Amino acid sequence: MGCCTGRCTLIFLCTLQLLAALERQVFDFLGYQWAPILANFLHIIIVILGLFGTIQYRPRYIVVYAIWTAVWVTWNIFIICFYLEVGGLSKDSELLTFNISRHQSWWSENGPGCVRKEASVSGIKGLDSHSYISVIGCALEYRYIEVMHSSFQILIALVGFVYACYVVSVFTEEEDSFDFIGGFDPFPLYHVNEKPTNLLFKQTYLLIPPTGFSDMEIRNK
Repeated sequence: MGCCTGRCTLIFLCTLQLLAALERQVFDFLGYQWAPILANFLHIIIVILGLFGTIQYRPRYIVVYAIWTAVWVTWNIFIICFYLEVGGLSKDSELLTFNISRHQSWWSENGPGCVRKEASVSGIKGLDSHSYISVIGCALEYRYIEVMHSSFQILIALVGFVYACYVVSVFTEEEDSFDFIGGFDPFPLYHVNEKPTNLLFKQTYLLIPPTGFSDMEIRNK
């Protein structure tokens, strides 16, 4: 397959997906979002598998990647619904942290233009000298940043799914055509090897004199 083909495009898409997933994983780690961290980890593994299958002409790996893209799209749709509070979901819940902590998205405090407003706490032991109060001045609310991240992931995954199906079909056609020619058929090799064996047997038979006749009799004849 040439350079500007579906295979090369799929390699580019997998690489782009891998970079986007690594970027998202970093910010999810900073925000202690454990559910997205696990999902991103699985996504990175499957994308690497799909990239390997595309480079090494392994259709089965690409099929696994294509199936995962459908799961990945579903997961990102859930993330969008979570931050937009669709269907009774709440962005302030601890669902993405497995109810382990009350951390929110890293962008909630470090978004573009956001300023953290803190106030000192006195008279309470065991607490830090400063307590987080609120975040003001954000140019873009953090939930919309998360929605844009998930929307971008969905877009790449859908395009990757289409190209994955195309590349698998191309690889399958190439394998079928090679089988038809006889690339994987062991019988032509058997027939090719059979002829020298028969010729060798016939030559050996002619060289060996028949039983019952001596060499002198054969010469007289």
